[in-house]
Amino acid sequence: MLRLQAFKFELMPTGEQQRQMRRFAGSCRFVFNKALAWQKERYEQGESRLGYAGLCKRLTEWRHDPETAWLANAPVHPLQQALKDLERAYANFFAQRADFPRFKKKGQRDSLRYPDPKQIKLDRANSRIFLPKLGWLRYRNSREALGMVKNVTVSQSCGKWYVSIQTAREVEQPLPDGAAVGIDMGITRFATLSDGTFYAPLNSFKRHEKRLRKAQRAMSRKTRFSNNWKKAKARVQRIHSRIGHARRDYLHKISTTISQNHAMVCIEDLPVRNLSRSAAGTTEVPGRNVRAKSGLNKSILDQGWFEFRRQLDYKLAWNGGWLVAVPPRNTSRTCPCCGHVSADNRQSQARFECVECGFEENADVVGAINVSRAGHARFACEVSGVVRPPAAGTHRSDSGMARCRA
Repeated sequence: MLRLQAFKFELMPTGEQQRQMRRFAGSCRFVFNKALAWQKERYEQGESRLGYAGLCKRLTEWRHDPETAWLANAPVHPLQQALKDLERAYANFFAQRADFPRFKKKGQRDSLRYPDPKQIKLDRANSRIFLPKLGWLRYRNSREALGMVKNVTVSQSCGKWYVSIQTAREVEQPLPDGAAVGIDMGITRFATLSDGTFYAPLNSFKRHEKRLRKAQRAMSRKTRFSNNWKKAKARVQRIHSRIGHARRDYLHKISTTISQNHAMVCIEDLPVRNLSRSAAGTTEVPGRNVRAKSGLNKSILDQGWFEFRRQLDYKLAWNGGWLVAVPPRNTSRTCPCCGHVSADNRQSQARFECVECGFEENADVVGAINVSRAGHARFACEVSGVVRPPAAGTHRSDSGMARCRA
């Protein structure tokens, strides 16, 4: 089995190398924005959109144009990758996976990608990497980058430069280990498993919210683009970076533990974008409970539900397991004992008591059990070829209901 994996390290560039990387990242941003503006102009004139090959011809013209001849100082492959990123952004837009491509701003996700492994040299023993027109760069070798180098991405975040090395290597097809489990996502409990195990939320943003508020307030009092304003902005960025790093580290630890101990994981197919949508409404139709909904949205986004699901997906695939997403409808209202569905079953946020048979359990555990059962049903239907699987937690056998009532 071919495994593609990325290893990210912090770079330790010299001052000249930092200036070069800023110039190259700016050149990639310029090419992306210029190509996007040119595509919009063609659309307004009624002309068809050019593909990647047509944009590459325009890039050659820009590199030889006296007004943009400075583009020739940057490596050509990262510039072509910027055009590929634009082509992918258009494809995602037409497939309704993302919004329309937007212009890039200076200082936001500055990066450049080297796609040709023949031009890249990785010296693992001496913790350095060679990149075209940058030379040898030292990096903090915190772990071994396994496999053959496929491509390299250099990015800047919070004043630091990082290198992400994607590698490919052949590994044996692993056999899944452990039983199946269902997961119920929540705010009070980040993740509750159907076996009763639960993980408390980290609440990384909430922990640093007061400190971040003070830093943002201090930044707002500075003259925009002054030296003091830049220092205050860097302080805000460092806090945001710490929040993100802590959240990702916590999610990686939990997803690794679950993926290594379970062969199949069933999870709710939660529309995070819709769940965290603002309730403010409009001037004509104002929303209700806006403040409460705003706090809920902040808590949902602070948990990182979508990132947790993304990590579970590829880690389970690496370990030979499966991730099954089920509809979240009625998972917290269905009694796992008798199958009765009612909103009255959910007595409170944490307490579940069936009004039909009197079954009592923690509400999050009940939701995880129903998710696990719905995942088994969906998985069985996909294997057998049935198009529509049963709904989550609503179909039970008559014998099971009889035993529950008895």
